[in-house]
Amino acid sequence: MFVATRPSHTVRSRRAGAVTRVLLGGVAGVVLSAVFLTVVWWPRAEVTYRDSAPAAVAYEDGSPHFLGLVHRHTLSGRHSYKMLIGRDPGLSYGHWVDIDAAVAAKGITSVTWTESGVRVHFTTGHEAFVPARFFLHGR
Repeated sequence: MFVATRPSHTVRSRRAGAVTRVLLGGVAGVVLSAVFLTVVWWPRAEVTYRDSAPAAVAYEDGSPHFLGLVHRHTLSGRHSYKMLIGRDPGLSYGHWVDIDAAVAAKGITSVTWTESGVRVHFTTGHEAFVPARFFLHGR
């Protein structure tokens, strides 16, 4: 004759342990995925071109000015270029201008500084002019 019995305490604790392991595995998977995506999409930056205004060009704010072409890229293959013009020689702040990657990747041939602004000549034949009012006074 068969007698029904309740599950023992050991069986219940095994089930609880299995559920806990599944939940911990899920949490670990989410954390590892977040870390992986952060590493792959985190931008790295390098200055590919640097120039400074000649001493003969005096701007109304009385500061020397610098221009840099900054290439940002990620391990996943995203590339972007920004041109920075400002008073900081370290190129950490100033006026940012987005530059098309196909144009910027070929490089800059020359930069012409005038009191009215700065003109950048790219190898592709493109030019960009940034009026001085956009980068004067620490903008």
